[in-house]
Amino acid sequence: MAVIALLSVAPVIEGSMASEVAKAVAALDDHPVDYETNPMGTVIEADDIDTLLAAVSAAHKAVDGDRVSTFLKIDDKRTRDQRAAEKVEAVERELGREARSR
Repeated sequence: MAVIALLSVAPVIEGSMASEVAKAVAALDDHPVDYETNPMGTVIEADDIDTLLAAVSAAHKAVDGDRVSTFLKIDDKRTRDQRAAEKVEAVERELGREARSR
């Protein structure tokens, strides 16, 4: 997988956004991407930029509301394939230990 992104999609509303965020995450299942959701967003891996952007578009459109806020950060490393896990492993090598998690 060559393209990694951090995606956050949410309606601009008062109260819990969980049900709408769940719709955005579920929309990713219709696309050939791998993803991992965390408290601040969803990391997505795709084979190419077009596949990634199609998945992001579906996630954005899946959220109901008068106003939807979407944040997308893309790492399109074109010189070699690199998975998100490899990026974490590189940091852990520098730390000399596992990165903390819950």
